[in-house]
Amino acid sequence: MDNRAGEMEVFVAAVDGGGFSAAGRRLGLSPSAVSKLVARLEDRLGTRLLVRTTRTLQPTPEGELYLARARAILTDINETERLIASGTQAVPRGVLRVSALMAFAERFILPLIGEFRSLYPHVLIDLSLSDDVVDLVGDRTDIAIRSSGALRDSSLKTRKLLDSHRLLVASPDYLARHGTPQVPADLARHACLGFNIPGMRTEWPFLDSATGATIQRPFEPAVLVNAGFIMRRLCLDGVGIGRIGAFHIQPDVDAGRLVPLLQAHRPADRETIHAVFASHEHLAARIRAFIDFLVARIDPVGGALPEEETIP
Repeated sequence: MDNRAGEMEVFVAAVDGGGFSAAGRRLGLSPSAVSKLVARLEDRLGTRLLVRTTRTLQPTPEGELYLARARAILTDINETERLIASGTQAVPRGVLRVSALMAFAERFILPLIGEFRSLYPHVLIDLSLSDDVVDLVGDRTDIAIRSSGALRDSSLKTRKLLDSHRLLVASPDYLARHGTPQVPADLARHACLGFNIPGMRTEWPFLDSATGATIQRPFEPAVLVNAGFIMRRLCLDGVGIGRIGAFHIQPDVDAGRLVPLLQAHRPADRETIHAVFASHEHLAARIRAFIDFLVARIDPVGGALPEEETIP
C-alpha cells in the first residue's frame, strides 16, 4: 500500500534538515532508509527532486514545486486530524444530525431546542422528524430517537430516554356516539385506527383474563396513518379509536380530551424510547452533549452516558 503522506514527510524533513542524517534523526529512521524512500519517490515520479552534494541537499525546480505542495498537503492532514479530534473534546461544535419520532419530538425535543442552543451555540442541529426506521450510516445520521425494537444493528449503542406504554383511547364525543367497548371483541363494531408503517400490523395486544397471556387481536382499520401525531389528531376529532404512546397523549388523558379504554385488558407492555447512535470509542462531543442533555431533561434519574448499552 502506498504511503505517500509518509514519503512527503520524509522529503520535507530531508530538505529542512539539509541531509538524510538529520531527517533520519527527526523521524527515527536510518540515513539509508531516508535515502531509499527519496529514491523511490523520484523513481515513481520519473524526475529528480534533490541535488546531492557533499555538504547539503538542494531541491531541483521540480523538487521546489513538490516541496511546496507537500508542505500544503501535510498541513491540511494535520489540520483535518486536529478538527476531527477536537470533536471529542470539551467544546461541542459542528453539525448534529438527529432523526426523531414525530410525537416524541413534538412533546420533548422541540421545546428544548432553544435551551440546548443557548448552552451549545457552536452546534448546528439538523433535525428530521420521521417514524420510519433509519439507516444511521447510510443516512449520515448521528442520533436516531426510536422506540425499543425499531433498530436491530448490533454495532449500534442506545441510551434510554423514557419508559412508557401504549393506551387505547377515544374522545368523549366518539364514545357518546358509538358507545364504550367493554371487552376486546366489542372493537369489531368500532372504527379502529391503524398505522401503515412497515412492520406494523393491524392487530392489538390484549390480556386474556382467563389465562393471563397476551393475545393479538386483528382489527379491520377504518383509517391508516404513518405517524402518531396524526392518529392523536384523529382520535381528538372523534374519528375513531387509536392505540397511542402514553408519553404522547398523557396531557390529553389528564385533561379529559381522550379516554383510556379496556384498561383491564391492557397487557404489561413497555415502550422504551432510546437515543440510538453508532458505537465508537471516541464519541464526538456534540453527540455526547445532546444525549446527556436529553437524558437530564427527560429522565433525570436515567444517569450519564457511560451507562450506554448495545441495542438488542
